[in-house]
This record gives sequence, structure tokens and C-alpha cells, in this order.
Amino acid sequence: MEARTYIEEHRDEFVAALKEWLSIPSISADPAHHGDVRRSAAWLADHLTATGFPTVEIWETAGMPAVFAEWPAADPTAPTVVVYGHHDVQPVEPREEWHTDPFAPVEQGDRLVGRGASDDKGQVLFHTLGLRANLAASGASAPPVTIKLLVEGEEESGSPNFAELLKRHRDRLACDVVVISDTTMWSADTPSMCVGMRGLTDCQIDVYGSATDLHSGSFGGAVPNPARELAALLAGMHDADGHIAIPGFYDDVVEISERERDLIARLPFDEKEWLRTAGSAAVAGEEGYSTLERLWVRPTAEINGMWSGHTGAGTKTIVPRSAHAKVSFRLAPDQDPLRVQQCVRDYVTANLPRGLRVSIEFGGPGVRPCASDLDSVGVRVARDAMSRAFGTEVLFTREGGSGPEADIAEILAAPLVFVAVGLDDDRIHAPNEKVEIPLLLKGAEAIAYMWDGLAAQARA
Repeated sequence: MEARTYIEEHRDEFVAALKEWLSIPSISADPAHHGDVRRSAAWLADHLTATGFPTVEIWETAGMPAVFAEWPAADPTAPTVVVYGHHDVQPVEPREEWHTDPFAPVEQGDRLVGRGASDDKGQVLFHTLGLRANLAASGASAPPVTIKLLVEGEEESGSPNFAELLKRHRDRLACDVVVISDTTMWSADTPSMCVGMRGLTDCQIDVYGSATDLHSGSFGGAVPNPARELAALLAGMHDADGHIAIPGFYDDVVEISERERDLIARLPFDEKEWLRTAGSAAVAGEEGYSTLERLWVRPTAEINGMWSGHTGAGTKTIVPRSAHAKVSFRLAPDQDPLRVQQCVRDYVTANLPRGLRVSIEFGGPGVRPCASDLDSVGVRVARDAMSRAFGTEVLFTREGGSGPEADIAEILAAPLVFVAVGLDDDRIHAPNEKVEIPLLLKGAEAIAYMWDGLAAQARA
């Protein structure tokens, strides 16, 4: 039996299982649902056992549990793959904007609507269908490569315990390649593979002047104004061409190749439609780069919010005692969040006038960026598998967001390959999240082909 035929014949069974899993409100960010996260882990463990995995375990952390499963290849010399995903989901608020119950998934034609349908339960589950299709096509009792699934329970809460989990089980997770199924494609008509994600670090900057607000007639113009100086400090983070002017900020940034720039330029990007979606009148950013390059491969410094002094009704003529701002930095390969944090600290302290005090607090160590090697065996095999499943060329994209992928690549010392079929309009993290069922089936088909491709490359 061909893999595609098996998948088509088992479509309804697959969707029914996914609906059952989606009905569990595994919201890791809400302590009231921590019991549901554990129920979700137990459901997945049972499903993986029923799929045929001989080893299935629930791995505890200091927070919510992850699920591990392993199915060894018949050939002990075959490559080993770790597949990463997560079974926790985002909160559903504002609930009144949902057209259906977020945890009573419903089919609407070829769409399945429910929290977690795309991010990430649907994209985790297509791996079980793809594996069964591979075995049905070959008639084998074991996969052509050793497959290890690691499905996290705290990704939507920032993966606070995930790096420690990876380190603790490093030996059990030893592998040749890591497959990530937690991203998106360009569109249903233009299948693509993500080959990189930006990193992130963020901070709050607090500038303090006098012990209290001062009368602007008695003191204005003769003492430092924290609001003015913080505004100047923030404005100085960019030059007139949109480049980040913080000394040392770009030291570790890796420029993408002309080949990848060409592949990005080939994407059918409608800038006017993108602006309409954003509700913006114009594009802006770093000179010398396209909009997609700015979003995917260049670092940013964004002012997320700022406040100071009197912001209520009427006037209050003062020199405020303090001013505050929240700033975030998206990072490009190979930037290190901790090094960027030091650059920001040095910039702020070097440019703050005498007579003012400053406090800079970063929200943790940050998230590192990651990227795949376009010429690696894993990327080439995955691209061929997706092209075969979709019947067309597969292009490359990146993502502007961040996740635990850099930790996975470093701790497991294995290259990353992104194989995912979500869409930007799946409304992940928003009301009425959905997934396109035909794309999940294509994802399963691609996976069925990919395992054979990796095994063949190892034998070549």
C-alpha cells in the first residue's frame, strides 16, 4: 500500500483522535489547568503506545510533564531522529470572541477549529499517522530510522524547565538530526520550510532624577529631566537609516547568503496586503533589506512602551522624578542574548547625563536564535519529501518569533530541520484557532517519505 493511500483511508480515524486530544484544555500558563496538562500528557502517552512505540514515558519536570517515546529502527546503524513538539496550549481569552467552544473542536469543511489544532497538537499528531503510513507502505514492523518523540508541556509558558530536561536526558535523546514541527508554511499553495528563528531578550529601563516631582517653573531647565533624557536615549538606539546604533550590537550577526536572499525574494509576498493586515500605512526599518529580511534575518530594537510624569486629565507642569520604558530585542544568528544585554547596559550607562540614576532589568537570560544549514542532509531530505507530498517545489522561509530550538540544537549537538504545515492565518494564540486538515495529511505524507530518505542517505 502506498503511504498516500494509507493516509487517505485513515483520515477520519486521525481527525477523531485529534478532536479527542484537543478537547483537553492543557493551558500550561494557568495553574487551574495544570491537571489538564497532565491529562494531555497521559492521553498522548496512550496514543503513542497504541501507535506501536515500544517505549513511552512521561518525563516529569519542576513544572509540567513532557512525553517521550522511542521506536528503534530494525537496522541498529540507521540514523536517529528526535521529533520535537509541545502538547500545552495558549489561554483562550477573550473567550467571547470564539465562535465555538475552544475545547469542543468542530470540523468546518476541511478545517478543524479548536485551541491547539495548529499549535501544536495537530502538528504533533501527524507524525503518528506518517509513521504508520511508512510502515504500511514498506510492510516493515519497525521504522527505517530510530524515532524519538519529545513533546513538551510548557512551551506556551516559555519552556522554563525544558533546557534542564534536555540536559538530564541528554544520553536518552542522542540523535543525528532534530525535526521541529511547530512552525508554519508560506501558504497552502506555496509550501515552504522554515530554516531559522530569531532570538529574543527584553528589559525595563528606569531612569530616576529628583526625589520627587518638581515644579517646572522653579526647577525646569536647570535640573535633568528623566523623561527627556530617556526619550533621547531611546531615540539614539537607531540611526537615520534604521540601523541599531548600540555599539557592539551587530558584532556577531551573520549575514545570510545571496542564495537565501534570492529564495526569500521568490516568495509571492504582497507588501500592500501585508500592510493592510498590519493596519499600517507604510513600511519602515533597516535600510538595505527587504521587508521579509527585516522580519526574519535582521535584529531589532523595539520600544514596547514608555511612561513618565503626569498622564491624567488636565495639566500638571512638572519635571517628573522618573521615566520608564520597556524595550525588546529580536536577535539574528549568531547573536548571544547575554552579550546583547551587556551591550545595552553599556550603551545606557555611557549615554545617561550626570545627576540621573538608572536601573535596567532583563527578563531572564533570553532566547537564542537558531538556523538550519540549507545544504545539510536533513534539510535536503526533508525538502525532497515535502516536494513529493505537495507535488511542487518547496521554498525556504524564516520566522521572526522565538522558541527553545536553540537549546535543543546546542544540548543535543544535532542539526535542526523544520517540517511543519501550519499557516499564518491559523490564528494561533488568538480566538478561533484552526488547522487545515488536508495540510496535516500532507505533513504526515512528507514524514512517511522523509524517514525513508534519511535511511537511504545513510546507506549511500
